[in-house]
This record gives sequence, structure tokens and C-alpha cells, in this order.
Amino acid sequence: MRGGQVAARAPVIQFTNCRILRGGALLREDLWVRGGRILDPEKLFFEERRVADEQRDCGGCILAPGFIDVQINGGFGVDFSQASEDVGSGVALVARRILSHGVTSFCPTLVTSPLEVYHKVLPQIPVKSGGPHGAGVLGVHLEGPFISREKRGAHPEAHLRSFEADAFQDVLATYGGLDNVRIVTLAPELGHSHEVIRELTALGICVSLGHSVADLGTAEEAVQSGATFITHLFNAMLPFHHRDPGIVGLLTSDRLPAGRCIFYGMIADGIHTNPAALRIAHRAHPKGLVLVTDAVPALGLGNGRHTLGQQEVEVDGLTAYVAGTNTLSGSIAPMDTCVRHFLQATGCSVESALEAASLHPAQLLGLEKCKGTLDFGADADFVVLDDSLHVRATYISGELVWQAEEARL
Repeated sequence: MRGGQVAARAPVIQFTNCRILRGGALLREDLWVRGGRILDPEKLFFEERRVADEQRDCGGCILAPGFIDVQINGGFGVDFSQASEDVGSGVALVARRILSHGVTSFCPTLVTSPLEVYHKVLPQIPVKSGGPHGAGVLGVHLEGPFISREKRGAHPEAHLRSFEADAFQDVLATYGGLDNVRIVTLAPELGHSHEVIRELTALGICVSLGHSVADLGTAEEAVQSGATFITHLFNAMLPFHHRDPGIVGLLTSDRLPAGRCIFYGMIADGIHTNPAALRIAHRAHPKGLVLVTDAVPALGLGNGRHTLGQQEVEVDGLTAYVAGTNTLSGSIAPMDTCVRHFLQATGCSVESALEAASLHPAQLLGLEKCKGTLDFGADADFVVLDDSLHVRATYISGELVWQAEEARL
């Protein structure tokens, strides 16, 4: 039996009494799902003469596309930058645990590491669809080692690298292959970086600018070569200066290729970025803002010492530092917390806050036809939220994969 015939025979579920985020607005409409996809109810009725097989009352909740986290280093004691014989089980644990925070897809992120870590870890993190087992893996985000020493942040200096003369071959030798890679963060001021950017983008890999001392001109050239993302804006880059705004200036640059949208990650955890800076970025370029957690293995564990790749991290309250320093080392805030803080800090609309965690990362990765949207035909990955944007339930491919204990869906 063909896939279309199987889908046509699948039960139709109608989610009622809800507000759906669609087209940038919260609409008082029902959401129809069949075979893991969002269904057009008019076509169902007029072409198939069918009604719903099951109705679910959402109690007036918001239904938004599932959140997509394109920068998460681990969590719940799992460190993606630690080589082991069973990396997959750690990724699977994180994939399960982030369902309660509304995340339906993510990019496991590796910080700067020794070559043997890349070679051992990367083959063990394949792209994988989401489901009851956990959020889907969209591909790995490699943050480093081709970054600036001055702006390395929590990345260990001993393992930083520059590009050799045969730059792209050097990249392949460093990582051991790019099969499961979706994003690479690099510093565009490094020699031969533009050649690398062109090669990576030709493979469909998103290039992000970060951990860098690049001036605006260098950043603009990198975008002209194919870069489309900025890793955690304001953090680990030159501060904004009115005569040369650096990478931050890309948000309002007039030297970008026609039709190109530059996206930028923001860690809205209340620690990494002052609320005023969040407001500045959002008001300057709202369509490009992508909420990321930059969560570290200490996520969900509380105070104490934990790892991040080759270094120890000290967690004190809401802040994670490289042990023995005052250098911030990622975040311990989950995605739903970031969405709520971003909404409160910027005063933006609920719709804008939700799209920054769903539609925008999907657009960054070229997945907006199937992810980050509740348009007809898209994957039925969505999150059920109350009015204060706390997660009540999470669905992947139309299947309930997590539910708050007191929820009744």
C-alpha cells in the first residue's frame, strides 16, 4: 500500500477549543491531524466527505509549533562533547527530557574538542526523527575549534585550530567527516575561512559566525560567501562600537546579498544578555532572532561541579562558569524558560516569542515547509501551552509524547 493511501486511512484527530499559531497570529481554529501531518479540514470534508474520528478538547490552550533548539551542549548529566562507547544513549536521554520543555527537534552541539572526540562522537549522533522516544535530531552543531583565541569563552585554548593552506581538507581531517553535521560555528577572520564557508554551504551545512573578533566588513564578506547565522549574539564577539559595530552590525547591514536574511541566536536566560540588549536586537531585526538555550550538561542538575567537554563548570544558582573563573559557560535554562523570559524582557507579542523558538530556527535550517509551522501539510510537531506559556503537552507527528501530570489532553 502506498504512503498516501496509508495516510488517508489513518484516523483523523481534531483538536478543539484552542488558539493556533499560524501565519504570525493566534487563531481560534481547530487543528486537524492525520498520519503525522497537519490536515486541511476543507479538503477533508469536500474531497473525502470525512469528519474527525476523535476530538480532543484543549481547554482554551495555545497550540504552537514545537520548539527547535539549534544550540544545546547537553543536559541532565549528559555531555555531548565527551567521547564514550555509547554516545547515542546520552543523546537519547536528553532527547526524552527536553520534551517536557516543548522541544521537538534539536541540534546536539559539540564545543571545541580534541580530534579523537570528534572522530568518536560524530558517527554516533545520526539524524533521527522524533517520537515517543524523544525529540528529533536534526544534525550536529559543531561550535569550534576554528574560532578566535581572544573570544574563545569557555572553549579550551589548547584545542583551538586555524585553517591550514588546504583549508577544507583540514576541516574534514579535524571532524573526521561531515555526514551528520548541520551547523558549523567559525570565526570569519581566520585565514582561508571564506573558502571553507563556500565549501560547507555547498554541502547544505549552515555556517554560523561566532567566537570572533571580526569587524563588520569581514562579517559581511562571510555572509556574501554563504554564512547565514550568528552564534549567541553579543556573547564571545567584539562589543558594538559606533564606528565599527562588528558582527552585531550584520543585523542592519546594507551589504548583504539581496533576499538574504541573516539569523542570529540569542540566549534569553536572564544571565547572558541584558534585557536592554535583547530589546535592541529584537527591534533592529525581529525576523532573524532565534532563541537558543546553549544549555550545558548541568541543565536540570542544580549547583555543583559538572563538565563541558574538556573543562569543569561550576554552577551557582542560575549561572554556569568555567570552574575557577568568571567566564560564562553556557546556560542552564531550558527552552520554555527562555521563551517566557524573552517575552517578558522585550515586551514583544506572544506570537513573536513563540516564532523565535520555532519558525525562525526552521527557516534558518531550510525546514520551514515541514517544521516550525502549523500550516497544512507540515509535520504535526506542536506544543500545548497555557496563557503563561508553560508547557502542558508535547506532540510529535500528531502523537502525544509528553504530558503534564495535571493536564487532561
